[in-house]
This record gives sequence, C-alpha cells and structure tokens, in this order.
Amino acid sequence: MNDRLIRALTADGRVRVIGVNITQSLNEAHRRHHLSAVATASLGRAMGASLLLASNMKQPQARVNVRVAGDGGLGLVYADAGFDGTVRGFVTNPQFTLPPLADGQQNVSQGVGQTGFFKVMRDVGYGEPYSSTVELIAGDIANDVAWYLASSEQTYSKLMLTEVIDQDNSEAPVKVAAGILLQIMPMATLRAAKTANLSQEDLLIQLEAKSDPQNFMDLLLQDKAIEEVMTEIFADMHLDILPMTKDVKFHCPCSLDRMLAAMKMFGEEDLRSMIAEDKGAEATCHFCGEVYHASTEQLNNLLADLQVAKA
Repeated sequence: MNDRLIRALTADGRVRVIGVNITQSLNEAHRRHHLSAVATASLGRAMGASLLLASNMKQPQARVNVRVAGDGGLGLVYADAGFDGTVRGFVTNPQFTLPPLADGQQNVSQGVGQTGFFKVMRDVGYGEPYSSTVELIAGDIANDVAWYLASSEQTYSKLMLTEVIDQDNSEAPVKVAAGILLQIMPMATLRAAKTANLSQEDLLIQLEAKSDPQNFMDLLLQDKAIEEVMTEIFADMHLDILPMTKDVKFHCPCSLDRMLAAMKMFGEEDLRSMIAEDKGAEATCHFCGEVYHASTEQLNNLLADLQVAKA
C-alpha cells in the first residue's frame, strides 16, 4: 500500500484530522542510513510529524523541518518534509541501540532523551523561514509536537505516532508506520454550543478518548488504509475526507551538480590539494546517504570557474 497523507474534518467542522502512512518511506530511510531499530522508530516519528505539520501550509514549495536534540544516545533526529509530500531525514548516531520495551515497542523516549530541545523551522515558500523552539517534555516526539503546537501556536492538538519494527527483517523492517494529528478548529467552542451543545471541555475529553495509540496500531496492523483507520476511529463524529490526498515518498533533491556547486566554497587552495593529494573528492549527503564522487577534471573545472570569477 502506497504512502499517503489524508486530510479530513468532522462533519460539524470542529476538528481537523490529518493522517499519514510513511511505511515505505521509512523503510527507504532505513535502507539508506542503515538505522538501528530505535533509530528507525525515532526518525519515523520525526518524519511523520514533519509531514503532518507541513500539510497545513499553503504554497506548493513550502517545507517544514523538525529537529529533535535530546540527551539520549541517538543525538540529533532531523526530518524535513514538503507540502508536496516529500520527506527525508537522518539521525546523528544511526547505529545506537536499546532493548525494546516490555510491549515490544522501541524505547524512543530514552533514545532521544527527555532533556533537550524541539525545534520547528517553517519555510512558507517566500520570504525568510521562521522557527520556534521549545524544551522537550517527553522525548517520544508525539507529545513534544503537541506541546510545541500548544505553546508556540496556541493550538490544542493531539498527536499519535506509531510504528511496528520487525528486527528480524533486515531489508524492510518497518511493518507499519503512521501518524494522526487532531486539532480543534478556531471558533470550535462557539460552533459546538450552537450545534451539539458540547462545551470545549467535553470536546477535549472526547478527543482524548479517541487518541489511543494501541487502538491506532491495531487498526493499522489489519492492513487498513490510513483513511479507513481515520474513519473508524472517528465513526461517531462523521468524518468527511477532503479531496486533498497526497502521495508521500522519501525524496532528497541532492545531486552531483549541487555537490560540485557547494565545493566551490572550499576555495582554490583546498581544491588544488584535493586534486594533487586525493585525485578527486567524495561527499556524502547527510539526508539520504547518497555518495557523490568528483573527478580531477571536474575539480579543475571548478578551479577555472573560481579564477574567471576573480578576473
């Protein structure tokens, strides 16, 4: 089943529900970065969170990146996603391992750490990107995103991020990885009072009851599509799926040409050293693990470009 992002509203318009399946994308990230099980789970949650946050932006070229920097052994967990459904990311210490929890789930909170910072940078597609940072409160990423939305954007949100990792499958260990973001829409209290006579407190209690990660995981493991899972969880709230479905995929825009353009920043002396001593150069993209090789001829061309620019 292809990775997809689905947007929906409850029939009364009080709650926005966004769901995303990233199973294939996370398996691709695992393949590229050779991630441990806990690193796979942690990066998957960051990737899912970044896609869910990016889904509310307006411009096709808009992007969101999420940086989770805790005191756990994983180091920095970084994910970058676009409104177009593309996502990529990396973990500083991809081979860091921890034993799973008693229920078989990966110990993301310990891997990330519970002391540190959660930073979100938004590039809306024009002007300067803007960012906001909050302290980690859980290290499980889901609760940290909800805390960020509450403190930085004053939006009540509930986030479920889950994954099932089969450590015996070295090629594609991710059986399922997905997320759901719930957000109360502006004026929801007034709208509720006029329609269902429900207070804001009643609505919060209702959403808390539906935010059961175990139920979410159980439905996913039944091979249900993400929209089917969303519809079942919110059956009594009459969910309306919006015609804004997006395919999701792991994608990095890196290329040899971009690498060569960046290498001009080394300057003439360093480029001459690479030519004389290394007979070329090699660079690895942090985001996707792709390795690029520059020949001596290509480095000489860079030198020529720098000399023309100086003339």
